[in-house]
Amino acid sequence: MTALTLLDRPSPAVAVLTLNRPDRRNALSTALRDEISDRLAHLATDADLSVLVITGAGPVFCAGFDLAEFEQAAADPSFSDRLWASSDRYHHAVATFPLVTLAAVGGPAVAGGFDLAVLCDLRIASTTARFSHPEYTFGEVVYGPLADIVGGGLARELCLTGRTLTAPEARAAHLVSDVVEPDELSAAALALADRVALGDAGSLRRTKAKALARSGLSREAGTLEL
Repeated sequence: MTALTLLDRPSPAVAVLTLNRPDRRNALSTALRDEISDRLAHLATDADLSVLVITGAGPVFCAGFDLAEFEQAAADPSFSDRLWASSDRYHHAVATFPLVTLAAVGGPAVAGGFDLAVLCDLRIASTTARFSHPEYTFGEVVYGPLADIVGGGLARELCLTGRTLTAPEARAAHLVSDVVEPDELSAAALALADRVALGDAGSLRRTKAKALARSGLSREAGTLEL
């Protein structure tokens, strides 16, 4: 069975977690979310690690939640409970991870994939990146983390209209720190991660803790309360 995530360690201070469902555009199935949560729980205890890069295999960063599972959940209340419990755990695992997180966004980051990018501390994108919330047509959109980064005005526009933000627009809005060619994304992300990792490990953790405290994120908040 192919692993749903791949973990690489280019240096003691830097790890790279790759979503590995390219055939499904890295859609966040319950199994993939649970594996990400498990990986983060383990990595959070790694005393040598300072930065985690999160990226996706193939031409799409992440297409969001696996919509086929919502059809299953509609017919199976027990699976519905599991789906939402998995979702809540996953969102909080990413949002409250105690180390610095960097999303390397190659290609579209759609719906929950957009959320994954904004739940990270830093973002770098390829020219093929696109950010959008098409799910606004049929459900609620995660709003708070995006608003913290780009401000309420733009966040409301993106969450209430589903407008697609291109990579240059994302750079202009300070959603991403840089835009590079697709074949340069990995190297650029690792260079930024290495720059972060020059910081004192304890100080980086304390600064991340300050950022989390200021965000006001509650561990009791469900996915759709974010």
